[in-house]
Amino acid sequence: MSEKAYITILGRSTWALINTYYAVLTEKAYYPSLIYIFSEDIYADELGKAVKGIEILKEEFNFKPEIRTEIVREADFIEAGLKINSTIKELKERGYSVAVDITPGRKALVAGALLSAEKLGVDHVFYLAVKSVESKPYKMKPLAVQKLRDFIVDVKSYRGKADE
Repeated sequence: MSEKAYITILGRSTWALINTYYAVLTEKAYYPSLIYIFSEDIYADELGKAVKGIEILKEEFNFKPEIRTEIVREADFIEAGLKINSTIKELKERGYSVAVDITPGRKALVAGALLSAEKLGVDHVFYLAVKSVESKPYKMKPLAVQKLRDFIVDVKSYRGKADE
């Protein structure tokens, strides 16, 4: 089995990043050995909180992924796309299974991530759909108001049904 990498995008809400990662660990048992957090420069001061949240979860789930951070200029679609693309490409060449979380990201980074995901064959694209905007930990919100989606799995399932 290949090693796993997890790429997430820090945007306006650090809770969105942490809660989605918590949901991925809990619901999908996707335990990466390497985590990348991409952030626009205007949110770079929140990177410490995001890293700390992931460190708390890695202790709770008893595994030790390496955490790396990358900063891009605000709303720079080209820079974001190129950095995310090169990261995914390198990981895939090294044999990693790659998951991308688009939940907490803003449009420039999400667009860059999605274009790279399709082009480079990312294994999972996670999105935590939440009906409530309360800043609470994942386990403190009712599961009925949040649903973890994996767009790659959803599309494969849809294509399979269309072929029937």
